[in-house]
Amino acid sequence: MPDLSPEALASLDEPAFRSCIREFLVANYPPALRNPPKRLHFRDTKPWYLTLSRAGWLAPGWPREWGGMGLSAARQLVMIEEFERHGCARFNDMGITMIGPLLIRFGTDAQKRFFLPKILSGEHIWCQGYSEPNAGSDLASLRTEAVLDGDHWALNGQKTWTTLATDANWIFLLVRTDRNAKQQQGISFLLVPMDLPGITVRPIINLDLHDEFCETFFDNVRVPRENLVGEINRGWSMAKALLGFERLLLGSPKQASYALARLRLLAERMGLADDPSFQDRYTRLRLDLADHKALYEDFAEQVRRGESLGADVSMLKVNQSELYQRITETMLEIAGENAGLLEPMGGNRELHPSGLFIQSRPTSIYGGTNEIQRNIIAKNVLELPG
Repeated sequence: MPDLSPEALASLDEPAFRSCIREFLVANYPPALRNPPKRLHFRDTKPWYLTLSRAGWLAPGWPREWGGMGLSAARQLVMIEEFERHGCARFNDMGITMIGPLLIRFGTDAQKRFFLPKILSGEHIWCQGYSEPNAGSDLASLRTEAVLDGDHWALNGQKTWTTLATDANWIFLLVRTDRNAKQQQGISFLLVPMDLPGITVRPIINLDLHDEFCETFFDNVRVPRENLVGEINRGWSMAKALLGFERLLLGSPKQASYALARLRLLAERMGLADDPSFQDRYTRLRLDLADHKALYEDFAEQVRRGESLGADVSMLKVNQSELYQRITETMLEIAGENAGLLEPMGGNRELHPSGLFIQSRPTSIYGGTNEIQRNIIAKNVLELPG
């Protein structure tokens, strides 16, 4: 096995770098966790999390001084592509992809020294407190409030769709700290331990009887004053700084590619692979996927060149999610009585039409609904009136 330390990897050209990633995944990734049908809990992914941590691979985009790999955006993209190709499960990554980069950019030295090592060790597992019952894609209207009271913030309100909150021991929140300011200008960024008195987490059981999402309630929770990140009432600007690369990741063709391959297997199982009607629909979907891959590659190339992504990256998220949904809708249509099964057909994980269909439903909602993404494109790309 070659030297796979972050320092050694940085000296490799892209083909050699990609080859090393593949070797590492083959040697270390648990085969039983490839292409899981549901979002896994931390108890399932913890061994893989710690394997990446020990190798120094857990935080590709963090600077090396804070325990990261210090990779360029282009090399991070290569890692993402190879992890997706191998079918790696997404673990509890909010600490790595969201709060870690935010603290590195906006946090105090004390916050960095306290939080960053604990993210890398797996001691702190994070969840995100953005959405509320009446403030989802329109986060500027959020109402969860933090009022400064001496050395603490008095926190009251509710967050919803808190992904894997039952696994987390910390939550980062967007909270309102000034009722009288303009909506975006009265929001701050707060770090909250989940074991404080007054916090209640209730799992939300979804259509496939999974508890990936939760409601989180805050009843006069006392949060230390120093847990505010950045300047008071500037949390909105900090949160927006993280969105460009996230939208590239949400627009990855991984989900649609995986679903299309499963659609082909399902058609063969149902004896429809050579049916002219199915062939027509399958070919249309295959060409749509080819178009999307070309679009994704255009944006990925911008990242490789070190360019910032513009508002037009929202096209990726809209295109990918709706293509993924069209593919899984086709799966249900041809699955017959198997469309109602909550478990894979005959125990074959490759054939789970209802599971993929259910997974595809929220993709047009999370990360900013497709309606919001279209508004962003209309306003900032097409320059249409509001």
